[in-house]
Amino acid sequence: MFPTYIDPVFRPPSEGRSLIFQVTNGCSWNKCTFCDMYTQSQKKFRARSDDDILEEIRSAAAIGPRFEKVFLADGDALVLPVRKLEMILLAVREHLPWVKRVGAYCLPRNIRKKSVDELTRLRELGLGIAYVGAESGDDQVLEAISKGETYESTLEALLKLKSAGITTSVMVLNGMGGAALSEQHAVNSARLMNEAQPDFLSTLIVSYPLGEDRVKQGFESIGKVYQLPDQQALFEELYRFIDTLELTDTVFRSDHASNYLPLRGNLGVDKQRLLQELEVAILRPGQIKLRQEWQRGL
Repeated sequence: MFPTYIDPVFRPPSEGRSLIFQVTNGCSWNKCTFCDMYTQSQKKFRARSDDDILEEIRSAAAIGPRFEKVFLADGDALVLPVRKLEMILLAVREHLPWVKRVGAYCLPRNIRKKSVDELTRLRELGLGIAYVGAESGDDQVLEAISKGETYESTLEALLKLKSAGITTSVMVLNGMGGAALSEQHAVNSARLMNEAQPDFLSTLIVSYPLGEDRVKQGFESIGKVYQLPDQQALFEELYRFIDTLELTDTVFRSDHASNYLPLRGNLGVDKQRLLQELEVAILRPGQIKLRQEWQRGL
């Protein structure tokens, strides 16, 4: 019998066909001003007990080989100590031998106290991919949104994961710098990606279903006024970001439901094509298919 999940449960789009084990509840940081994922009282961070996790994994064996991927929820399962992660991965290997890959969200701070050798061991046991929400590569933006990270701390984590052979999937938020910091947000985020050379890179447009007050207050704390760029400015920011990227073999996706213009390609071979599509959206929007406001998933 499966334990009851504590809602809401989030996972990356690419984990849509994965078996989800909620090994933690909520997010261990949970201070980012833009994030409304774990604001409910029942989602205060808590690591589940070893016994509960093992019981769930054993129970999942009854499903049979219907799932080839496992996702460890919630917001940053890699905050767990190496010992516990090893236990989970070993249990998946023993009871679900058909599983080919285990993935998890990852905050850069999760990696700070884990050595490359320890991460390599986790990869050998099945941890195949880490989804890192970088959000921005600009230190001013990161400070304003209370991310608790810097350009350097994010880069250090990404390079560690890469050294251990763990696939990295990084997300950057289009519009997170607001109108005031849009240029430096785009350029410094691209610089961070150029140094990290992630395997996957995605962008989505920020939205605030519970309001912008916390975001605005964060920007005020650094002496800036936050205003979400309009559609035209978002396209221009994304153009600047992609134009500054110097990636050799990164799968790029900007096709989340929040995006007005779905973009897909490989950077670098598709860089010029992606820029041309954005140029049409900026200069001749009537000549390219864009999502209408009612079609966007916020």
